[in-house]
Amino acid sequence: MAQKYTEPLLKKKYHENCPGCKVDQMKELQRGLPLRQLVSIWIVVLCAALPISSLFPFLYFMIRDFHISKREEDIGYYAGYVGSAFMLGRALTSVLWGIIADRYGRKPVIIMGTITVVVFNTLFGLSVNFWMAVITRFLLGSLNGLLGPIKAYAVEIFREEHQALGLSTVSTSWGIGLIIGPALGGFLAQPAEKYPNIFSKDSLFGRFPYFLPCLATSLFALGVTIATFWLPETLHKHNDNDRSSDDSYDALEAAPHESSSKEITEEDEGRESTSKQSLLKNWPLMSSIIVYCVFSLHDMAYTEIFSLWAVSPRKFGGLSYSTEDVGEVLAVSGFSLLVFQLSVYPIVERILGPVLVSRIASVLTIPLLQSYSYIALLSGFTLSLVLNCASIMKNVFSVSIITGLFILQNRAVDQHQRGAANGIAMTAMSLFKAAGPAGGGALFSWAEKRQDAAFLPGTQMVFFILNIVEAVGMLMTFKPFLAQHRQ
Repeated sequence: MAQKYTEPLLKKKYHENCPGCKVDQMKELQRGLPLRQLVSIWIVVLCAALPISSLFPFLYFMIRDFHISKREEDIGYYAGYVGSAFMLGRALTSVLWGIIADRYGRKPVIIMGTITVVVFNTLFGLSVNFWMAVITRFLLGSLNGLLGPIKAYAVEIFREEHQALGLSTVSTSWGIGLIIGPALGGFLAQPAEKYPNIFSKDSLFGRFPYFLPCLATSLFALGVTIATFWLPETLHKHNDNDRSSDDSYDALEAAPHESSSKEITEEDEGRESTSKQSLLKNWPLMSSIIVYCVFSLHDMAYTEIFSLWAVSPRKFGGLSYSTEDVGEVLAVSGFSLLVFQLSVYPIVERILGPVLVSRIASVLTIPLLQSYSYIALLSGFTLSLVLNCASIMKNVFSVSIITGLFILQNRAVDQHQRGAANGIAMTAMSLFKAAGPAGGGALFSWAEKRQDAAFLPGTQMVFFILNIVEAVGMLMTFKPFLAQHRQ
């Protein structure tokens, strides 16, 4: 369908050697769905997301093989430290990577991030002790700062009407990666035990039983690294003499189209002065980041707890699943999430808006999670069916919430601050997510020791506390806490 575009009152000046201007020219000529750019963002984000949670299905067994835990019930504590190391590293460097992306471009940070996955994810799979695992995960997180810049990139590479789809692609790929990663970990870990006809116990994969899933992810990251050299840069790089003409155009374009009078609301005034004020004083940005952090804490804790719960013995309220069983559940969830985000979410978001979608998803998550401890009472086909349905719904709700918050964050700032703004979001989120695995592992270990408690015994307490965090996040999506810029 042909689209009509009005001629701007002030013609934008393009600069011959500016990569951002070249992208803007490309966008002006762009018609239809920008499929190539969507695929590019998809694979880059997937590359960054796969190693984050791919270890969770086999982490229980990896810690056991390190022989650092004296009791079986304490494995969750040490598993939490390994899971948190990545997020702690990312929290310490995300703002720095955002500043680098704003100064030198999105593309160099993206390439550095994919190279980091190739190197340190491979080394993690070759870990021979607990501390090597912790250090390689920490370096993987601290040197991989691409998620913040790729969100800014997803806004800048598309025309305005496709920006929500671009951010949805980021969150969808991220959510898929957090599901496919554990699925790969579940299917490919301990290959000498699962596939003895292919892998012998004396082979490299027999001596390092958790190397194969890490190697698979690293090889994919290597391919993505090569492909990213062809990505266009979106950051504008102009001489100082050119600032005045650009600023006049940007100011005109930033003005609300529907406003015909000189009256400016407080929210619009805040938007126009964003470039002049500290990002920390931009409440629409900071409020959306805080809500994002709360939901991220919940999601990371859930990701670790789900895998620990599924593989733990039935006597502790678990499912006694193998890593392969966990991989199957997560693979089904990943495929379903992909279908939902590409077909249903954009329609629902246009009708309800990102905030209302996040509220509805968080409310529905609470009864769903509390049912998990009762799902453990089932067996056979019924258990498999109900667990798959519950996992699909939980992951659909989580990604819907995160997508909405991505949209709010990137609408709250202008282009020259998006890298830093997303860096702040990544730092804060990473701190919360660093607490997620450590807290989730400790909570799970504590719950295993109170199977006979009168109030919320065993895993019931685990999912109850997860629901408290979810409820706090849901309440924070209401005014006056969560503020939004008018479009």
